[in-house]
Amino acid sequence: MATPNYTIGIIQYIPFFYVIWSDDLLSASEVSVVKKTIEEDSALNPKEREQLLLWLNKEQPPSDAAFKQWKQTINSSEIKLVESDTYPLASLSQRLGNLHCEQCDFNEHLKHIEINLGIQPNHYNHLFDVAVVHEKTSNHYDSRNLDALLKGPHALEVDAFRSFLNQPLFNWNITRNKDEFRNKVLKQVSVLGEKGYGTMAYPEAYGGTGNMPSYAAIFEHLMFVDGSLAVKFGVQFGLFGGSIQKLGTKKHHDQYLGDAGKAKLLGCFAMTETGHGSNVRGIKTTATYDKKTDSIIIHTPGKNDNKEYIGNVLHSKIASVFAQLIVDGKNEGVHAILVPLRDEKHNLFNGITVEDNGYKLGLNGVDNGKIWFDQVKVPRKNLLDKYGEIKDDGTYFSAIKNPNKRFFTMLGTLVGGRICVAKGALGGAKMALSIAVKHALNRRQFNDSVKIQEDLIMDYPTHQLRLTPAVVSAYVYHFTLEEMMNRYSDDSQPDKRKVETQVAGLKSIITWFANNTIQECREACGGKGYLLENRMADLKGDVDIFTTFEGDNNVLLQLAAKGILSDFKAEFNSAGFISVLKLLSTQLSDKISTLNPIYSNKIDSEHLYNPKFHKHAFNYRTRRLTYTLAMRIRNYIKKGVPSYQAFLKVQTHLLALGKAYSIELAYQIFAEHCATITDKKYRTLLEKMGTLYALHQLHIDSRWYLEQGYFGGVKSKAIRQRVERLSTELRPHIEVLVDGFGIPEHCLTAPIAK
Repeated sequence: MATPNYTIGIIQYIPFFYVIWSDDLLSASEVSVVKKTIEEDSALNPKEREQLLLWLNKEQPPSDAAFKQWKQTINSSEIKLVESDTYPLASLSQRLGNLHCEQCDFNEHLKHIEINLGIQPNHYNHLFDVAVVHEKTSNHYDSRNLDALLKGPHALEVDAFRSFLNQPLFNWNITRNKDEFRNKVLKQVSVLGEKGYGTMAYPEAYGGTGNMPSYAAIFEHLMFVDGSLAVKFGVQFGLFGGSIQKLGTKKHHDQYLGDAGKAKLLGCFAMTETGHGSNVRGIKTTATYDKKTDSIIIHTPGKNDNKEYIGNVLHSKIASVFAQLIVDGKNEGVHAILVPLRDEKHNLFNGITVEDNGYKLGLNGVDNGKIWFDQVKVPRKNLLDKYGEIKDDGTYFSAIKNPNKRFFTMLGTLVGGRICVAKGALGGAKMALSIAVKHALNRRQFNDSVKIQEDLIMDYPTHQLRLTPAVVSAYVYHFTLEEMMNRYSDDSQPDKRKVETQVAGLKSIITWFANNTIQECREACGGKGYLLENRMADLKGDVDIFTTFEGDNNVLLQLAAKGILSDFKAEFNSAGFISVLKLLSTQLSDKISTLNPIYSNKIDSEHLYNPKFHKHAFNYRTRRLTYTLAMRIRNYIKKGVPSYQAFLKVQTHLLALGKAYSIELAYQIFAEHCATITDKKYRTLLEKMGTLYALHQLHIDSRWYLEQGYFGGVKSKAIRQRVERLSTELRPHIEVLVDGFGIPEHCLTAPIAK
């Protein structure tokens, strides 16, 4: 059969027409996309445009003869299909065109069809009789540049630490005996302390650099080694040492901080109690000042008032114990007191009982336990007295007169621990994603021809949809937590209440994200993901607890929501009736614009990909939930319902607000960070990732937006389709994206990731 003498304009479109007609299922929307592209392609002459539009007529589809001619044109060209090209089919068309036109300009219009129809190699590589280059990933972007963006100002510290971890002591292996595991982790923590990594966040006078953000970056990297190491490191240097640094004064710093940072003095952080969990204000352990002996007596009053799940307690010689401070018969609220636990021979002091928590779901390299105190006497100077002290005359004094403000100020200084918990969980998710993506780029399964190599599972749209939104979310949350740590570490802003509100919500959504992601990655690796050697099992067990320690997520989301309500109330009180009118006016204009059918069903890519749309959608949800929640609580209280009961009645509403606020905050911080990236190529990539994150979150919460009329059904469907298309667009770069996490090769030990 003779090959027709097609013009260059026609030739470039032939691979696309061959693919879209191959299954004879060209939908009206697909016809519309291709038709619009042809009409806007100024390189086509009128005859070429007329011919291409004729081939789009579903009533008169191309003849079998034309179909065969297309195939012959492609097959006889000896061109190659390169799967790793950013736009594989458009690149194939470009190569076909270049046979007839040397170095023709790349036809951006063809790329538009590929993107909008979600076409990818495993849809069509079996259709062509051409050589297929099965490369796993594109080299369009460099993972080292992405890694540099993630490291930010910590590059020197992080690079040095990665090299330091490349030694046998930090090799990951399967250890199922908890005593052996604990001893190994203890040795690792001791070495990290000796090398100065424990003191990074402490002042220079005590061996540190005062660099909390770099400390947090180091903490996340320990998750790549082992979750137990990260947690024990965090307990020793972050919680125990951090409580001395943040709640103590110079006398405590001089006596304890240097040794704590070098792991010469092992300590624990005894806040949580069996009977009271996240309710720190309600803990029952007492610290009663005895004026006669000038000492504080620590006591566990009831069976379930013991300290519970205290990390590092089996190895510790001292504890930061949180207790109700009672001075002259008056309860002054929760304070922290340093209580020695053991002597130099590691024997418990009289009045102290410690019990091993035993084996756990994960983190079995951490020695968690329970502590009971029976009238244990410590010197008055052991009170960490930055925010409240017992003076020489035996009276209590605090510069913060309001007990509530004093309590929250004290807890606010420990917010850094919550940020580190979120960073640790995110590190676990990054590790799981790296393993799952690399496995998906090696594992092949299924196709419809025994003559052709099976498809990479990463090429299946369902697999992309499982992993790609999670990969981009990891980037969004990374930059979000970096910014939150900077805000927390900013000493020019001593009032940390707003940061505490923000971190409470972010810790919740990020640790839930991490757990969901690790589970999805485990399933995406099939039976291989179930083997201990491939790390998923330990990641699942270790990161699971991150949702409940440093605050149960459901409790923290309510804390975040109450913080938002406080700001809402302050806005009303500061401006009075004008503020109310302003808010109602905003609500009304929002309702008019968003319930407008034109807006609620607007689905063009310019709109759906526009950050202004994402920000408006997130902000609308937060403000509407805030307003309706405030009105519900107000109405309950007007009816005489006590405020505590009123809040109980709206708990699910509180959780929805806390989550909505946190997602909006994460996206806002990420978008602001993208604007600071000077390299346009990588800024564009991150902006695309931000778009996928935003649309994925809107898709997850589409029910709420549909209920409110903010979306119509058409728009909701379009958002879902755009999530799928963006996931496909990022497929050629997926390995570069996970390599951009910067996980050292010596830490990425799972065999299936090789």
